[in-house]
Amino acid sequence: MAYMLLMIEPTGQRATRTREQGQAVYARMQRFADELKAQGLLLGVESLASSNQASRVQVRDGRARVVDGPFAETKEMVGGFFLVDCDNRDEALAIAKRCPAAEWCTVEVRSLAPCFDDSNAAVPAVESGSRGSS
Repeated sequence: MAYMLLMIEPTGQRATRTREQGQAVYARMQRFADELKAQGLLLGVESLASSNQASRVQVRDGRARVVDGPFAETKEMVGGFFLVDCDNRDEALAIAKRCPAAEWCTVEVRSLAPCFDDSNAAVPAVESGSRGSS
């Protein structure tokens, strides 16, 4: 089963690091990706540019609207993702706990499913002290 691990980071966080610190963080994430690939779990991985380089597209009543740049109400952004192939949710959560980015941002774990499938809507939250935590 495929799971997406989304790196949800505070906007502006990257600007607080020196270039060397940013490169060191990126190198840690690359090593983590290499580990997942060696284990046969990695389906895809990418780092995303800052949200201030983003554009949003909406089509309403046949008319397209493109809005560029960051949004004042946004306090977080998706900084990147890992797409992993796991046996179950517990395995995906265990991988997320090992992810270096969990030290400086939130790693959101979501299974892949069609947009009409809401069968996983009532997945119970996992307590920090529950089995499988590391």
